[in-house]
Amino acid sequence: MNKLISIVLPVVMVCIIGENGGRLFASEEQCLADEIGRRIEEFSLRIGRKLEANKKAECGVVKFRSLVRVGTWSESWPDEKGEIRKREVKGEIWNDAIQATLRETGCVLLPKGEKPYYLDGPIILRSGQMIIADRDAEIRLKPGVNTCMVRNENIVGGQNGPVPRDQNPDTDIAVEGGVWTTLAVARRESNGNNYGRPDRNNALPCHGVIVLNNTSNTVVRNVVIRQSRPFGVHLSNCTDFLVDGVTFEDHGRDGVHVNGPACFGVIRNISGSTHDDFVALNAWDWRNCTPSFGPIHHVLVENIIGCKSKSLDFASPYPDGTAEIRLLPGTENFADGTKLACDISECVFRKLTDIRTFKIYDQPNLELGRDKDFADPIGEVRNLHFSQLVFNRPGRFQVAANVNGLAINDVQFRFVPQDTFKLVEIGPMSATYKRKPDDSLTWIEIFSPDRDILVQKFSLAGVSVFGDGKIMPLADAISRLVQVADQKLNPDYPKTTPRGGIGKVKFIQ
Repeated sequence: MNKLISIVLPVVMVCIIGENGGRLFASEEQCLADEIGRRIEEFSLRIGRKLEANKKAECGVVKFRSLVRVGTWSESWPDEKGEIRKREVKGEIWNDAIQATLRETGCVLLPKGEKPYYLDGPIILRSGQMIIADRDAEIRLKPGVNTCMVRNENIVGGQNGPVPRDQNPDTDIAVEGGVWTTLAVARRESNGNNYGRPDRNNALPCHGVIVLNNTSNTVVRNVVIRQSRPFGVHLSNCTDFLVDGVTFEDHGRDGVHVNGPACFGVIRNISGSTHDDFVALNAWDWRNCTPSFGPIHHVLVENIIGCKSKSLDFASPYPDGTAEIRLLPGTENFADGTKLACDISECVFRKLTDIRTFKIYDQPNLELGRDKDFADPIGEVRNLHFSQLVFNRPGRFQVAANVNGLAINDVQFRFVPQDTFKLVEIGPMSATYKRKPDDSLTWIEIFSPDRDILVQKFSLAGVSVFGDGKIMPLADAISRLVQVADQKLNPDYPKTTPRGGIGKVKFIQ
């Protein structure tokens, strides 16, 4: 195919009846964002008021200081030259004191202290309970614990089939403030905390610093995730959630990671540096990283700021931090033959700055083996809206999944794109992971280059670019910035990579 799209679909306008009976017209995107926002506001205001009231209540953890355990252990830290050294630490373990405070008051306040609060397992929150930490209070996971740091009580797995309904979700849970770290103090040093499991014995593959599974009406706000190896905030099998104000400091994996089923959520005000996806909506996911599978719908993602680096090096393993947004649909095939469609739909992404890559593609499991864990068939995204996008350096959409409605609007390039630059690349993808660079037999295909995709109802509008000292509309933006291409086999593989494939893209306007 190897051709360019030259079509822009009109923005759909819908009619809303106002309170006074008058007619208001708004874009489909705005109506969808308003619908999600109203749903979230219903519980977030209530929880917000409770958070503010508890800040003045007698919820301080120091009341139970007698339950604090003191221990000595070894930690690995980089010295002034960046070399990892062992050091002995005498620390205070606060789990018992925190849980006792929660049992008595339903809330725990963690003031800033001279020493960090160490945990030797997760803080467990029941319905109605909340943690409020001073913004400078540092909470550390003791080396070798290898669990999450906070989770709700009633977690539910969905590894063997769709998550059953009515699983008694935990409700009205909140985590605010604090600097949370699992002590991944260097790229190759995690202090024995590689996974964010629910506890030391539970094999359920939750994988977060903060884990919320089987919940509704939950809030995480104004937290700092520092040098941690699991996902920052891992949500799954959840509805009605707000993640607002998360800063990542040299974080080591996904920032906010959502697994299906999930719906009616807001993720906003996210910044800092991760070495994986900033935000991931993974309806289907790798089995070793997700406790459940299912559709994701009605999620609003807004006010996301990527790293300020102006790097143009897409080949670097961790360019820009990495500021990326992932959407991973698919179809899960359970052992009993049951199939579950894990699509992503009715979502809005807006006010996004310097996102390096928007990843909308199929990706088999590269850790367990791509032939052992893959989506069949590939999934679909529907009715997705991206708007108010600002790029101070190149960014791109990679689309290699089935699409039925994808609108990109109001894009600002504050640099002059090269003639070869493409904002949107549509078609099956191929890339080679060279596990052993000198042994091509160990090389792995990262994507699904042999699978066809269908893309329909696509639009791109409102593109402007910096030039002559000001931002101006970009002429012929569609033909310049959007590319649709089939895959082709590489006859020189493995002398040159990638291998390529036979997958084709069908585009229907």
